[in-house]
Amino acid sequence: MDALELARKLQEEATCSICLDYFTDPVMTSCGHNFCRECIRLTWEKAKGRKGGRKRKGSFPCPECRELSPQRNLRPNRLLTKMAEMARQHPDFQSRDLCAVHQELLKLFCEDDQIPICVVCREAREHRPHRVVPIEEAVQEYKEKVKEQRRRIMVEFEKVGLLLLEEEQRLLQALKAEDEEVGARLRESSATLERQGHSLEMLLLQLEDRNEHSPLQMLQDMKELLNRKNSLSVQYPEVTPTVLRTVCRVPGQIEVLKSFQEDVVLDPTTAYPYLLLYESRQRRYLTTPLEGALHSKERFLAYPCAVGRETFSSGRHYWEVGMNLTGDALWALGVCRDNVSRRDRVPKCPENGFWVVQLCKGKKYMPSASAPTPVTLAEPPSHMGVFLDFEAGEVSFYNLKDGSHLHTYAQQQFSGPLQPFFCLGAPKSGQMVISTVTLWVKG
Repeated sequence: MDALELARKLQEEATCSICLDYFTDPVMTSCGHNFCRECIRLTWEKAKGRKGGRKRKGSFPCPECRELSPQRNLRPNRLLTKMAEMARQHPDFQSRDLCAVHQELLKLFCEDDQIPICVVCREAREHRPHRVVPIEEAVQEYKEKVKEQRRRIMVEFEKVGLLLLEEEQRLLQALKAEDEEVGARLRESSATLERQGHSLEMLLLQLEDRNEHSPLQMLQDMKELLNRKNSLSVQYPEVTPTVLRTVCRVPGQIEVLKSFQEDVVLDPTTAYPYLLLYESRQRRYLTTPLEGALHSKERFLAYPCAVGRETFSSGRHYWEVGMNLTGDALWALGVCRDNVSRRDRVPKCPENGFWVVQLCKGKKYMPSASAPTPVTLAEPPSHMGVFLDFEAGEVSFYNLKDGSHLHTYAQQQFSGPLQPFFCLGAPKSGQMVISTVTLWVKG
């Protein structure tokens, strides 16, 4: 007999046949059967009420064998009390190892229903046509599946790692080639300007030398100098654009960021008085112009701005913004501290609690005046993503049209909670769409 079978037998011995639970204050009848004291009392009480239930005064039939047993002869079974307590505490005796219907050990696994069953269930009509295996075999098969899945995950991630490495090398090579190309063109332009400067300098020296001659000699040499001057054509070098064509784009990065996506909800109580918020699902305006009305300290009065209701002080968060803007729009997008100045016009830079990418006229997308290099794109983005990694102290911006990275602010840590920040510059500058809310400035 194995350990599980022994546990099952001991469990049966510690179980009352009336309540089907472990014995509580077990007593033994004169015929040798055991029951919970309360269970046998209730059973005999019910027998009193039935017609012909009492066969002899003070005696009742045993629920197991129906032999008459005097009620006064019930004897406590202390050994069974200890056994029942052990069964309650021992993990091998727990009912989870037994079939709830047949109280038999769950030795088999039905693969069709994906549940453990007992040998009695196996012969039942619902399981008879199913594929049933020993539970140990099912456990081993599951372990093999886990092992195989683990191998596949490692192989697939290794494959993706190689693809990313190849893409990294391709982008770095493209950037190197662009650097060499632009550098060569700039050096060629510099050499051309240097040659032309040298020729002009020589002509100037000759003119100064002729200045020392007599007037007649100067007139005789003038024709030659004019011919040389006319033959010297000053060529300006072609304009060499220094805007990088090679963009930072990591395959699959946006899909990874989407796992941190937040449903950002704008807070109408913070919106600039003439910044309109329209909820498309509810088909109603969340704000209306507040001409002459008193304004709360939470409302932006210096710019057409609003913030999200969410305040982030930990974790990673990502949200997307749709953009339908005119070419000369003025706008800003990113995060701000929850205590930034809302009544004063201040530069939107990290020193003032703003981490934003903004558009100025001329299609320049720049972080702030304090940033080392502005982010410049060829065309306004139609869809942007913002990723905040609070613990890392980073705010990153992405052009979702091609998945390219635009800019990342990085500092050791943020000094306080942050909120999503949205700003439109003026009427007729276009619209922003955050989740299901569209915002624009009333003209």
